[in-house]
Amino acid sequence: MTKRSPLSPRTFLVVAAAALLGATGLSAFSAADTLDAADTAEHAGHAMPAMAAPPPGEWVPVDEPVEGIPPLEDPPPFAEHREFQANCSVSHTAPDDPIVYPGMPGGSHDHTFMGNTTTDANSTLESLKQGGTTCLVPGDLSAYWMPTMFNGDQEVRPTGPQVIYYKSGIRDYTSVRPFPTGLRYVVGSPMQSAQEFMDHPGAIQGWECGDDYDNEDFPSQCAEGSQLNVRFQAPSCWDGRHLDSPDHQAHMSYPVVVNGQNHCPESHPVAVPMIEFKMAFPAGSDTSQVHLASGAGYSFHYDFFNAWDEPTLAAMVDHCINGGLQCDARGYDQFHPERGAALNEDYELP
Repeated sequence: MTKRSPLSPRTFLVVAAAALLGATGLSAFSAADTLDAADTAEHAGHAMPAMAAPPPGEWVPVDEPVEGIPPLEDPPPFAEHREFQANCSVSHTAPDDPIVYPGMPGGSHDHTFMGNTTTDANSTLESLKQGGTTCLVPGDLSAYWMPTMFNGDQEVRPTGPQVIYYKSGIRDYTSVRPFPTGLRYVVGSPMQSAQEFMDHPGAIQGWECGDDYDNEDFPSQCAEGSQLNVRFQAPSCWDGRHLDSPDHQAHMSYPVVVNGQNHCPESHPVAVPMIEFKMAFPAGSDTSQVHLASGAGYSFHYDFFNAWDEPTLAAMVDHCINGGLQCDARGYDQFHPERGAALNEDYELP
């Protein structure tokens, strides 16, 4: 682990907060709210890292605009699960972020990377396609990353394959389309307050530790042998026009409720898989010094850069999500063995 000299939160905010807020889509934060969040991190002994202001993002158009599939007037039969897993292990950590800090190695707080093994500050779709992967499916060359966890000065990595769900976020699961190649976005924000973290549309019960749920920050103690877990869902409606946006979020949207059912809004009519990070970090009984590279537990956020093999992703979406199944990483539902699997025993298309 490389140690970097911390910058005081207030000094950091003077030079970078406005740019960070713009880059993460949380412009509604007031300066006072931001300073309060920084004070909380500072008082907990977790000074925010020194970072340069991120460069301005831009709208990145897709080659061919995509129209959404109108939801069925009569929704398909209810399916409690319509999902598959992407099981991916941690490959490396680095103070890089190719979405928010492209071309600026060392410019970000430290991140923990899963999936594509080559992800760094200079990653592009072309470079990711040439990389390897820690995911069980060789065709998933996507890059997934989140702020690195520390226990004091010691880096803490999730162990083994982590669960990254691909689900339907809308009622009509038959209308979900695969991600466009090159789609990228940020979920949540390192600058969000504790309340905003808990109220975020993607949040699920905050941080979990044994039987202790609904924590906005890390509990100071965990049951011996338990894990620190967090689940966080991404938006699942796409505007069909852009692979990225200036704040890395505006081209995506969470579903809206219409007549009691989740639908994609007219502004973002294309239903795509809803990613859900389900991360499990090893924890000792004393977790009083645990924090993220981005600050307190409520600064948790993550990034996704899609580089799936297109036919493989399409097969998984069609078989598992559109098919209303609860699939593993092969696209196999143990409760419906008669439906078979989307991939073979090598996790490849048959």
